[in-house]
Amino acid sequence: MARPSRLTCTACGAVHSKWSGRCDACGEWNSIVEEAPLSAQAHRAGLGGGRGSPLHLTDLATAEAPPPRTASGLAELDRVLGGGLVPASAILVGGDPGIGKSTLLLQGAAAFANAGLKSLYVSGEEASAQVRMRAQRLGLAASPVRLAAATSLRDILTTLEAEQPDVVVIDSIQTMWSDAVESAPGSVAQVRAAAHELTSFAKRRGVSVILVGHVTKEGQIAGPRVVEHMVDTVLYFEGERGHQFRILRAVKNRFGPADEIGVFEMTGGGLAEVANPSALFLSERDRPAPGSAVFAGVEGTRPILCEFQALVAPSTLGQARRSVVGWDGGRLSMILAVLEARCGIPYSGLDVYLNVAGGLRVTEPAADLAAAAALLSAREDVALPEGVVVFGEIGLSGMLRPVAQTEARMREAAKLGFTGAILPERSTAGPADAGFAQHRLADLAAFVGENFGAG
Repeated sequence: MARPSRLTCTACGAVHSKWSGRCDACGEWNSIVEEAPLSAQAHRAGLGGGRGSPLHLTDLATAEAPPPRTASGLAELDRVLGGGLVPASAILVGGDPGIGKSTLLLQGAAAFANAGLKSLYVSGEEASAQVRMRAQRLGLAASPVRLAAATSLRDILTTLEAEQPDVVVIDSIQTMWSDAVESAPGSVAQVRAAAHELTSFAKRRGVSVILVGHVTKEGQIAGPRVVEHMVDTVLYFEGERGHQFRILRAVKNRFGPADEIGVFEMTGGGLAEVANPSALFLSERDRPAPGSAVFAGVEGTRPILCEFQALVAPSTLGQARRSVVGWDGGRLSMILAVLEARCGIPYSGLDVYLNVAGGLRVTEPAADLAAAAALLSAREDVALPEGVVVFGEIGLSGMLRPVAQTEARMREAAKLGFTGAILPERSTAGPADAGFAQHRLADLAAFVGENFGAG
């Protein structure tokens, strides 16, 4: 007896027992559609029976050579990939609309083609003429990249079997359509089936497949989360449209470190690499001013300096505003609570605005002390000492907790001309050099007392 169909939300993948106009899980309207179960689709494809083949078993002591890598020549892209492109790898790249995903991957495809790989770019959103116009604007018209515009998954796989490229870019996975799945393009079932087929082809034929994924309003890649589990690498292309900086961030990588970032600058000729991101993020910073603190952070294996900016003003509303850009709003609320409970500095009745300059998004807890320093500096209208960077995690008791890679943070700060650092007392780092001082503090109250005359 055939299993009944189920109702699935095309926006978030939630399963519903009955149809309704609005999905209770994500709030989208008219997104619930009928979807045939995967077992029925597999049975129609002839995969439901038969005897399998025995597995090839090895043990943990089996020695294997590391996978070969091909460097594109784009140092920031190669850094995020873990040193270059690995054959038979599946990569998923997500980002906001218009952020520059297609530009990045077209430049990447051209770079890999110039490095000797046979590259194929398949666009499901633009005509071939539009892609050629972008290539001419970027100065890539002479690159040996094969181009196609298609959405039929069957036609694309047939072409890939015939062409046998080394790397293929699919822009985007949400536009791919499989005739074996009875649902509209972009639905959960279609995205899952297309990702499965393309990933299986990559492993079977040794082709590197790069998939472009749209993101939801929450910033997550649209479609079922199982797609992120299928692929080897998940990259997010981040940035604010008002800033020229773009961050390529790895959140999953089976062939390299996760949380690695590459920094690019959007120019009229495409994306340009930024070899020294710290200098770029601090390029517009003048002398120390109230409400400003320089944070020495680490993204992946790379230390990066950026500026935390804060503004505190009396509120005219019944409930004071809390606005944050580039940092977690929940941690901002926690820092304000610790300042009031442990240091006796209230922020009630005050509007608080916090911003990470340059469009960078900071996620590590080591930024707690820099955020607190900027907030205190803005409230007291007192600038922090010149030439000092700040980092450290703040506990709910007000204690400053040590963070990792302390020496790398201070080396980056010294390279850019800073002369000292304010850091937790128990940080594991060598003694201060003659030209770089370490000011170690045990808790947040000590920081407040020494820099703002309270505590």
